[in-house]
Amino acid sequence: MSDKIFRSKELRFGEGLISGYVACMLAILSCLGALAFHYPEYLTTPELRANYDVSLLREVLFYSLVIAGALGLLNFVRNTNKRMGAVAWVFIIATILMGGHTVEVTDFPDDTNYIGLDWFILDLLGSTIIFIFIEKLLPHRKDQAILREAWKTDLHHFFVNHLIVGFVLLITNHFVHGLFGWAQTDVVQTFILQQPLLLQVFLIVLAADLIQYITHRFYHEVPLLWSFHAVHHSAKKMDWLAGSRQHILELIVTRCMVLTPIFILGFSKQVIDLYVVIVGLQAVFNHANVRINFGWLQYIIVTPQFHHWHHSSDKAAIDRNYAAHFSFLDYLLGTAVKGEKEWPDEYGVVGDYMPDGMIKQQVFPFTKANK
Repeated sequence: MSDKIFRSKELRFGEGLISGYVACMLAILSCLGALAFHYPEYLTTPELRANYDVSLLREVLFYSLVIAGALGLLNFVRNTNKRMGAVAWVFIIATILMGGHTVEVTDFPDDTNYIGLDWFILDLLGSTIIFIFIEKLLPHRKDQAILREAWKTDLHHFFVNHLIVGFVLLITNHFVHGLFGWAQTDVVQTFILQQPLLLQVFLIVLAADLIQYITHRFYHEVPLLWSFHAVHHSAKKMDWLAGSRQHILELIVTRCMVLTPIFILGFSKQVIDLYVVIVGLQAVFNHANVRINFGWLQYIIVTPQFHHWHHSSDKAAIDRNYAAHFSFLDYLLGTAVKGEKEWPDEYGVVGDYMPDGMIKQQVFPFTKANK
């Protein structure tokens, strides 16, 4: 769609545009949802589809269309710029023509290649509802708009990263099984499975974070790897969406490395599912524009304040605070930011050389500008 419709300027309450954006988002997601109903074998994630309540999803789709239609009409009637309302209604009509919430789901094969369209829809809705509410309730920077500058770039990253989830899992599974299948032993895996659930959850998060810490340091300290990781650090304002800014190759490599100890140690599906939830929530929360006093816990777990320092362009923050889950790793290994003020002043890469736009950022590591 045209940048004139979805431009990257900041949007604030009271300007009459946010309702139009909400209408467009719900209308587009509803259209994607109807497509997923038509082609579930290709557009839904197997691990998720096994737990769906189809009747509930139909109700959600129906009310999303109603809300999108109402907000689209409101935007169309009350604002001089009527494009947002018009775009919302184009997608609403397209969804209705496809059958809307009444699309029948027939039997389909369960072993096809897929893209995670449903994962994108559910995660975007859940993250938007939860984290925007938290950011408005407990903001770090109170003057920062919900849809701040460059939000569109991060939304594109969010979209692509979710759609390729099936492709990433396929690569990581081949990598881990192919290179480290020999490292699995019944003795180690039996020992892990015999531990209490909470201890297993602690161990899986710790094992993953140790590998992520090492990998993360390499991204910062090896110039070639930094050119890819710099994409993630290029966000100049932090919020729940900023963590989605990531180069696809970095995403794949990091997943391969982190899943290796999980595979070797042989954690149960229940523990892995809990780990996925923890990773998803903490990754978004630690980038969020929130200010919460964690007290002594900040020296044990990674908090937004701790991770904001990692994204800072302040001199004291360069190559510091690598951990993703347990901040005590940085304190033990001497890479934690210490003795500084409570929060950093600026974010982004030093020199601000990263271009805006998801595609440009994916290409950047291979361009002459990066040499």
